[in-house]
Amino acid sequence: MELEETPTPVDPEVRAYVYSLVSALGGTGADEDGRYVLGDDALACLKDLKRWLKFYDEKANRLDVARCLAEANLVEGDLLEILGAWPEGATEDKVRGKIALACLELLVPLTWPIEKNDTQLTINHHRHIPYIQLAQASYKRAMLESQSKTVLRTAVRIGLPSIAIPMGERTARDEGIIKIILYLFRNISIICTAGESKESPTSRSATIEAFHHQDVLALVLTICSNMGEDFNTQDVVILEVLFHLLKGVDVEKLFMDESQLKKNGSNELGALLAKEKNMHRSYAKHAPSRHNRFGTMIWVKRDEPGRVSTVSGQYGLTDQQQTFSKMDQSKKWNKPKQRSRDIEKANDRFDVPVSLTSNATTHLRLFVEEFLDSSFNPLFNHIRRAIEREADRVLECHGPQFFYLISWFLESERVRRRKKQEAEKKRKNNKIAEIFEADSFSLIASVLTQETFVLLNRFMQDRLDMRVWHDVNAGTRCFTQILLIIQEMADSPLEEDQEIAENIQNRIFYEETTHDRILAILRGYKDQGFGYLDSCTELSHVFLRMLERYSREKVDLQVRSKRRARKKKKAAAVQRGDADANNDVAVSEVEDVAEAERVSKERKFDFNRFALKFATQACIDTFIKFTKFYNDLNTEQLKRAHRFFYRVAFKQEISVMLFRVDYFLLFNHMIKGPDPLDRASPVYGEWEELVRQLIKRMTKKMKERPELAVEMLFSKIPSTVFFLEHGYEKQTISSRPRAPATLEVKGAMAKEEQISVAVAVLHEQQLDAIDWVMKILSMAASERQCWETAAAAKRAEHDSSIDHAESDSKAPSIIVNPDSEERRIAIFKDAKLRLLMTLSGFERLGIDDEPNATWIIPSALSARQLHETQEVIQKYRDNPIMEYGEDEPIHADEMLRRKPTASARRAEYDDESEGDGIVSDGDDDFLFPAGGPTRTGPLTAAAALEQLKKKRRKRRTSTASDGGVGALDDETLERRWKAREAADLEKRKKIKSAEYVFDSEDDAEADRIFFESEESRRERQAKRVMEVLRAGMVDRKKKEKRKSDGKDDGPKQRSKKKQRIVESKSGSEGDGDLQFPVGSSSSPRIQELELGSQSGEEDTPPSTPHEVVAQEKILRDISPNIRTTEDEGASKKIPIQAAAGGEVDDEDDGDEPVLLPSRRRQRVALMFESDSE
Repeated sequence: MELEETPTPVDPEVRAYVYSLVSALGGTGADEDGRYVLGDDALACLKDLKRWLKFYDEKANRLDVARCLAEANLVEGDLLEILGAWPEGATEDKVRGKIALACLELLVPLTWPIEKNDTQLTINHHRHIPYIQLAQASYKRAMLESQSKTVLRTAVRIGLPSIAIPMGERTARDEGIIKIILYLFRNISIICTAGESKESPTSRSATIEAFHHQDVLALVLTICSNMGEDFNTQDVVILEVLFHLLKGVDVEKLFMDESQLKKNGSNELGALLAKEKNMHRSYAKHAPSRHNRFGTMIWVKRDEPGRVSTVSGQYGLTDQQQTFSKMDQSKKWNKPKQRSRDIEKANDRFDVPVSLTSNATTHLRLFVEEFLDSSFNPLFNHIRRAIEREADRVLECHGPQFFYLISWFLESERVRRRKKQEAEKKRKNNKIAEIFEADSFSLIASVLTQETFVLLNRFMQDRLDMRVWHDVNAGTRCFTQILLIIQEMADSPLEEDQEIAENIQNRIFYEETTHDRILAILRGYKDQGFGYLDSCTELSHVFLRMLERYSREKVDLQVRSKRRARKKKKAAAVQRGDADANNDVAVSEVEDVAEAERVSKERKFDFNRFALKFATQACIDTFIKFTKFYNDLNTEQLKRAHRFFYRVAFKQEISVMLFRVDYFLLFNHMIKGPDPLDRASPVYGEWEELVRQLIKRMTKKMKERPELAVEMLFSKIPSTVFFLEHGYEKQTISSRPRAPATLEVKGAMAKEEQISVAVAVLHEQQLDAIDWVMKILSMAASERQCWETAAAAKRAEHDSSIDHAESDSKAPSIIVNPDSEERRIAIFKDAKLRLLMTLSGFERLGIDDEPNATWIIPSALSARQLHETQEVIQKYRDNPIMEYGEDEPIHADEMLRRKPTASARRAEYDDESEGDGIVSDGDDDFLFPAGGPTRTGPLTAAAALEQLKKKRRKRRTSTASDGGVGALDDETLERRWKAREAADLEKRKKIKSAEYVFDSEDDAEADRIFFESEESRRERQAKRVMEVLRAGMVDRKKKEKRKSDGKDDGPKQRSKKKQRIVESKSGSEGDGDLQFPVGSSSSPRIQELELGSQSGEEDTPPSTPHEVVAQEKILRDISPNIRTTEDEGASKKIPIQAAAGGEVDDEDDGDEPVLLPSRRRQRVALMFESDSE
């Protein structure tokens, strides 16, 4: 039976071609004493192998050729032998140079890291990737271990001729050679094996030492220091080399000397031994002994009937708490793991710490110091510009690498400064320290510019929005180190550094979006890993501490809020420079004012208010998750968590947020165990005191609020926190919706044209609204027509002698009812629909901001007018006019603007005003001009007398309290003056002026009807006056006749007749005054109006106010247009005038007008007014 052959991973034909090329390349032989000998056509073989890699593997997306070359041992057996056999002095051998360059061109793709997503992998990839990755590790080991052959130095020698050529004279081949060399170094620094130690031949330490000995680090420094001058496109490759060399390296250990490293190592060992001892101590409390080593099984009854749990171990017999702990440990919950959206490449992780050997630490420290002194500013400034202009060579991975390296080098600069200051203090050489401080910050100035801050903020916000947490972590670390550098600059003794630090802090803290971003980063932690958790908590701690310090120094700190973006008009209107182009007609003017006030109020920064935002449940949960790693945190990290909880509980006085059962359980484990904090830790005492104070506050609060016992099981929302703090629920007032701004059509357009504009703006998207308005008009016209027909029939039935003007009644108003809930909302919120309704004659009842205000069709609109309006809307609905104007057509939307109101004339809000309620000096422009009386009616005699008495009593009281008139000092006078000014200002605010009342549209028909109505009213009024006058004349003649016959029994002392003057006001149309005297002998009603004394005591006012009321009632009975007033002025000589063309017979010469003496006397005036007032 024949056995089936196992399928080979590579096509045999491809393998045969590749193997033949490798064999023809060269090899070792006995005749050459084991030396490598090139084949006759070695250069052609190298080029053919390169073509196989390019056209087979890369084009077909396969790894077959790379697998064959790894199996054939091409790199270690051929390429490295060829490069190592090239002597340093043989620089003139061009053939050797070409062969060496061809070897580098093969080494770069063979060592290129394989980075593919799961969706990009094929069966071929899964078959070859593990083998190729192991082969790449062997390639790196062979290149680093061949110290005698100096393969990396040979690569540097190959590129030196191209590097020496000025940038402007280099060819594309020279640029390619430099790029190949740098990519080879990048690939070597990336290749690593899992679980390697610092002594491993492929470790980071071995890479650094090989780069140092073979002048790779020197080449990197040379290129970096000349970046932008002699090198341009090599910046991102150098960035990757630096990133993979420095990621995960502890900066603190990097700048330690040999003695400090030994001391730190011993301290770490002691900390590990102490931790192990604590573990044994906690275990020994319940460790098994020889008497309890036997098996035990315990059943624990649960609350559910018939349900039990099992616990093994005899310690459950003696300690109930241990029994429950054992039960909790046995509980397991397999939480479903969601697929992470942040696919982080293994080669880009920078949170994994890396340990270095002492030699590697020394070499790397020297390289970092030289890099900071000469290469930091040129390199990072050049890369920043490339990222800003989005150059083609800049990839997505270069952004986080750029910001991580900035944070790493800034931290190195801080540590280097501190170490040097400590060393100088030991030497007591303060002069050298001052020189060092004066020159140090200029070495990192390129990342402290406004351009870098803008790029960093944009990067963090974009990655935060896309939830790329790896990149957010890099930006967070960079921002934290920038803040720490700024803090050191602020503490510098040099004034120049202090000014720069203050300027940078002002720019950073001025933007409120930065504050919100810090909050979002802290609140957004879920399961991004400990590295992200550490960086976000550190950033919030440093930011809060610096902002608190800066806000104390700058009391008037201002922040700029992010304003709401307004929709702009079309680009054509903006280009024309139309003043109204940027007006958002769909937003209410009241909302604009409120927005301006909100921005103005939030410009003043309040640190306590900002710190309260960190006391939310999400922020506390983030720090709680961070504190759960308390056994793995160092002293600084434990202090960070302690300061946060202390700020929440005691500085912000919101300790209720920490009153949760799981929080207190964690705090109890930290102090009392199991697995407590080390008592020898510097922060153990602080944590113990914090936990004690929290428990004390919790017990006190629970006595005050028994509800807290239940709330300790759950998270706290703001309303719950307020209730637990104050004992009652917070009262909230819901804001009422605001009506949109009132619109109008620009220019002096006829009403029909205005309706055409309103229909055009609604035609595109709200055609149903136009149909609804037409339907309402049609129904209203039909109803109004029916009423007019009925009213005409009723008038025909009445007698013609009856005054039709008074018998006629107005047509009832028609209520507009929306056909749906959406329509009701649109009537309130849609300014364009409201404009069409207003132009159609609709009127709104109620206040502006009432959502359920009633709209009516007024009685003034006739059926004919309603029908004409409907026809106009129908006309422009069928054929809308979208553009107006001939030379430069304007769209219908641009024909609308806000209707000017009194509030629109106010000056723009000042950003510096805080809305404290104080009226500024500029408020006089907002007031109506004072003028004219403000009383709505005449002041009665009793009220006038009472007002005069109050003024006199007030004057006497103030004079007596001040010790007389002469006792008033300047302060009292100034206070009174300010009080009078304030009262006058308040009075002027209430004045209703007609200055801002605009004329309505001219309507000839309406004017004619109005004037005819007024003329008829004047004629009726004249008739009433003539009837009163005739009645008075007849009564007077009768009285004189009785007097002549001796029938008058009146008192004899009335020798002088009393004259009563009746004045009438002019009507609304400016008619002549109706002024006439009334004799002493008049009708009985007119006689009752005489308020003077009948016994000669003419100066005595009425005894009671009821008499005045009765007399005014008599006047109203005579005519509804007669009302009383008082005449306190001087006596006047008033002539008799005919009223409305009527004649008054004056037969008594004694009734001629006389000049009355000037005296204080109460009179009655008959005021004839038109109904329009």
